[in-house]
This record gives sequence, structure tokens and C-alpha cells, in this order.
Amino acid sequence: MASKALTRPLFGRPGNNLSSGIVGLANVGKSTFFQAITRSKLGNPANYPFATIKPEEAIVTVHSPKLDRLAELHVSQKSIPSVLRIYDIAGLIKGASDNKGLGNAFLSDIRAVDGIFQVVRGFRDDEITHVEGDVDPARDLTIVQDELLLKDMEFIENSLDRIAKQLKNKRNRPADEVARWEAHQQTLAIAYDHLMDGRRILDKPDWTDDQIEALNSYSLLTAKPTVFLLNSSKKDYLRGKNEFLPQVQDWVRNNAPESPVILFSADYESEAVESGGQSAIPQIVEQMRQALHLISFYTCGPIEARQWTVRKGTLCPQAAGVIHSDFERTFINAEVIKYRDVEQLPAPLNEKLLRSSGKIARVGKNYVVEDGDIMRINAAAAKR
Repeated sequence: MASKALTRPLFGRPGNNLSSGIVGLANVGKSTFFQAITRSKLGNPANYPFATIKPEEAIVTVHSPKLDRLAELHVSQKSIPSVLRIYDIAGLIKGASDNKGLGNAFLSDIRAVDGIFQVVRGFRDDEITHVEGDVDPARDLTIVQDELLLKDMEFIENSLDRIAKQLKNKRNRPADEVARWEAHQQTLAIAYDHLMDGRRILDKPDWTDDQIEALNSYSLLTAKPTVFLLNSSKKDYLRGKNEFLPQVQDWVRNNAPESPVILFSADYESEAVESGGQSAIPQIVEQMRQALHLISFYTCGPIEARQWTVRKGTLCPQAAGVIHSDFERTFINAEVIKYRDVEQLPAPLNEKLLRSSGKIARVGKNYVVEDGDIMRINAAAAKR
């Protein structure tokens, strides 16, 4: 059972405990959506800008039909799903990069998360104030993106100034350190020119591996993946149509290519939580996981079936370390079953039959974990 590691680094910080932030113009339904997706009363939905001042934090359960099925197959007493950490970030206004509204605090909050849910208003309601006066999703999307671009440009300018100071005394510095600073200087200059053209860092197709590694150390706002959420009326959501949807899809196609656009209704989601209605939240959460390159593996037994989250390209010892840090240090090997090989089998699962039919593979340190893997980790006793 061979599996090759990803050959290219990914944008974003390394790690498996990644987070997402809900952003958008002030007063577009972010906090209402936050309450629905987190099934909590956190957040502060209100009909005025800056109802949210400090970011609220909550944990969202990742719905996994695979986990449900594996719990049935293993007759597990309980199942434990993965979670996604989500923040409700204060609303943005035009000029935030110049510290208008909540300005720099808002943009710093975005810098701290790994992925962005961008909520844009797609419903008409004279009783709900729009900070720009009327409903125009393409304009609103442009305002948010322009602020992120401008803030990245400012951050790069400051970083280039710091690097220039470091290089003034390069004769007294180790050669490898000088080479690293010069490489960063060149990469940031390319990034700045790209931003000047009005394009996100994430959308430049020809970054080299070294350039991606360099840019990751700066946590640029436009290097973060975005899932665009068009907040519609309940009626529009349930019929799957909205007058602004084509406009938003065109804007995303031109300004954030390959980013998903999802039609939802924050008001309806609040009802769906209570009534068990046709919720968009599982799709929204899964799209963010895909944008962050997150996958799941599972550990199963009679006591519990559990879903674990890692990034694509994670090697088996690092995945074992997600379960317990000692397992990464003392990893020996793992037994792996593919979900597709057991999905249609009757419960309880007969592992002896799986083993005799060659469906349980023993893998080593170079095995790359794949989405849906069912794993049993073998590790040595930790030294105390």
C-alpha cells in the first residue's frame, strides 16, 4: 500500500488544529450565521454596525457519515467527531486598512486565522441597515478584498524595510542567514507587484516551493483560502435561486478563482438548528476543510469510533502524534484499512476475514495518510 507525499508545500501555517474566521462588511448577518453554525448564543447579532467588537470563538462539530458508519460496523459505544474552530470577527468598513471603523484590530484578527468564511449580503430588507446604503454584493466583495490587499501591501512594505536594515550589516552575518534574507526580499518584492495588480497572493499559479515557504512566515491575508457565503432570504435559499447569485459567482471567478460560493440563509439556519431542516452548514464546513486541505482518518473499536483531522500530505508518524505526542516519537508501524473496503460490509466487522483477504495493510514511517483511512497505531512504550 504505497502512498507518496505531496511534492509541493501548502500555503498556510503547518499543523492540524486550524481555524476559520467569519468576515464581511458590518451588519451582513455574520453573527447570526455564527450562532447557527456553532449552535450557540455566542456572537452579537444586531441591526447596527460593529455589534461584534471582539472576536467570539466556538467549536463546530464536523458531520461525518463515515464516522457514523464505522461506529455501526465496530458496534462502538460512542463516536467522537472532529471539530473546526471558528471565530466571529467584527465587521469591516471601507478604509479599514487606514484604521477606520475597527480597522487594524479587525485585520489583525483575520491574520490569526487560517481560512476565511466571507459573508456577503444577498437579500433586500429596508429594516436592516446596510453600511453602504444599498444591496450590491459585487461592490461589497470588492471593498473587503481591496482592504485585505492594501493591508498585505502595507505589511510587505514594513517587512521589506526590516529586511533592508538586516542586510545593511550583512558582512557581519553568516552567509546562510544573508541568503535567506535576500530570498525573502526578492519574494516579497514579487508579492508586492502581484498585489499591486489587484490579485490575491493565493491566486498566483507559479510560486516556487521556496517562495511559498518564505511567504508562509508572513501570514498574509490574501494567502488564506476563502469560502464565499451569499446570505439570502429563507425563500431564496429553499428554492435555490437568488437574484445576486450570478453576480457573485462572476466576481469570484474573476477575483478569487477556484474559491467556492455557497448560497445560504443565516435566518433559516437558526430555524434549521431547532427543526432539523435543510441546513447548508455541513456543506459549508466541508468546503472549508477542503480549502484548508484537511482530511480525516479514523480509529475504531468497541469503546469508541473517533475521527481525527490532519492536513493532506501528513506522514503516518505525524498522524499518530495527533492522537498522542508520544506516538509520533515512538512510532513503529500502523495497520490501515481503506474505508471503501468496509463500507458495504455487515456489522459487526469481521477483522479476521479482512486480514485473510489482504484488506489490512501494514505501513511504515513513509506512508502518507489518505482521507478515510482506518488506522491502528503500533508504538513502543514511551521512556519516562
